[in-house]
Amino acid sequence: MDFKVTGLGLDKRRPDSPQRFLDQEEAEEAEDGQLLEPQAWRTYMERRTALREFLTSELSPQLLRRHHARVELLRRCSYHVEILPKHLALGDQNPPLLPHTIFQLVDPCKFQRMKKVGAAQARIQLLLLGDLLEQLDRGRAALDALLESPDPRPFLAGWAVVEQRLTDLSAVMDNFLAMMVPGRLHIKHRLVSDIGATKLPHIRLLLSTKMPVMFDRKESVAHQDWATLRWFVTIQPAAPEQFELRFKLLDPRTQQECLQRGIVPVATCTFEIHHLLPDRVYKFTVKRAESYTLVYEPWQDSLTLHTRPGTPEGPAPSLLGKPGHP
Repeated sequence: MDFKVTGLGLDKRRPDSPQRFLDQEEAEEAEDGQLLEPQAWRTYMERRTALREFLTSELSPQLLRRHHARVELLRRCSYHVEILPKHLALGDQNPPLLPHTIFQLVDPCKFQRMKKVGAAQARIQLLLLGDLLEQLDRGRAALDALLESPDPRPFLAGWAVVEQRLTDLSAVMDNFLAMMVPGRLHIKHRLVSDIGATKLPHIRLLLSTKMPVMFDRKESVAHQDWATLRWFVTIQPAAPEQFELRFKLLDPRTQQECLQRGIVPVATCTFEIHHLLPDRVYKFTVKRAESYTLVYEPWQDSLTLHTRPGTPEGPAPSLLGKPGHP
């Protein structure tokens, strides 16, 4: 996005409707001086129209709401490091290494340090995105207030400031859009050492995102002494994923009830937990299982369900259930 405001082509614009402007006689009859001369009034209306067009096309409330939603989604994503070989030079006879092969050759200690760098980069990126979005919100509000001002004279007198503000907001928007996609991680030291006579290609590290894992709140229900949990990922991954489901009884009343909690590894997107206590409140949390490439996971979805009243049938030998049926 490259918004140029210099001049705004005002000398080429003509009013859309003559009813918008005061004619010469009306201007001369304005004894209190509140109305402008016709040329000044025409300039005011043209610049006002240009400002409104900018707010409508480049900084509309609908666009800002979409950006807020995207930033909120990024705050819920998990961040991972991807290791990829750089493009091979023309004529290079060495075949490219696959990512999983490179992982086997990476120095584990150096890679752990790079994961810390990746986590810091992800946190900084989210903070900067929030700050840039606040700047866009404040800029939009200030320009809206300027349009609503009943006195056109300060608007005309400060037009140079308005032009500079439009340029600054365009630059803020460009930075915001560029930062929406996680970028490259800079490597200070080689993560892979040369092994024997084999010449290994240089590698690059990228910070990537995975969509958040969220409960299906319509399909996740609690019964008398068991619960069915379902969750989903907005964009389905190419390969199957492993998940970690946690549950615990809220406000346990006895030592035995304190055992009503656990962590369950699940390979599907649905699971049933049996032998719960009736008429009690349980908290469930779901996330991806820990992986070697995970560097930052600021958010996990949680769900609270209340089991139905009643007396469960028989003893409760185990809290764990079984995978549900999709």
